[in-house]
Amino acid sequence: MKWRSLEESTPATETRSLREIFAERKQLIAQYVPPEIQAVHARAIAELQAQRIVERILPVGAKAPSFELLDHNGYPVSSTELLREHRLIICFIRGRWCPFCVGQLEAMNRILPEFERAGASLVVISPQTVQQSFFMHDQHKLRFPLLSDPGNQLARQFGLVYRVPDYQQAIYRRAFINLPLANGDETWGLPIPATYIIDRDSAVLYATADPEYTQRPEPGDILQVLRARG
Repeated sequence: MKWRSLEESTPATETRSLREIFAERKQLIAQYVPPEIQAVHARAIAELQAQRIVERILPVGAKAPSFELLDHNGYPVSSTELLREHRLIICFIRGRWCPFCVGQLEAMNRILPEFERAGASLVVISPQTVQQSFFMHDQHKLRFPLLSDPGNQLARQFGLVYRVPDYQQAIYRRAFINLPLANGDETWGLPIPATYIIDRDSAVLYATADPEYTQRPEPGDILQVLRARG
């Protein structure tokens, strides 16, 4: 199945909520992906929920770790430098192969000027290689940096990382989702999708994460938090 970008899906400016966009994509999955494959992914999500992985993420009020990561063009990006000027929105995603990650980033792309007017910059972090980030940035015409987190080292400090179970790895391989190639390592590690707002003193102002990867915060809700916190 070819996952269209939001621009391909609708010729006019997208006005639907992220929830509505995701509902459409879930409907396509229900239509085209065999039930036994859907059950494998549901099992993996249920196991992460049972492990209470969300209870281990870096919480509101904690100090976010500083980082310097390469962007989609191979240039270093420093959180210390970014926070000198603005608050920082960080989205951790799985990779360009995930249609829900693509949908989220295109939605964030649309509202980016409002984030900036509210005094925040946006970066997106994934374990994929710089080259994969470049392809994603170019294909979806993104206007914010995509940062590569080799081996999920930073995501691990945020408490987000899990290993894709063997039974799910087999499904990914059959679907030509080659994580060792995309991420440049053999660990099969991924972050659960998460969104953070970091204040200029590195304090976490907002944190949300969910192993159910079709659940992401609405960009407008993030904007409301920024405006409420001045």
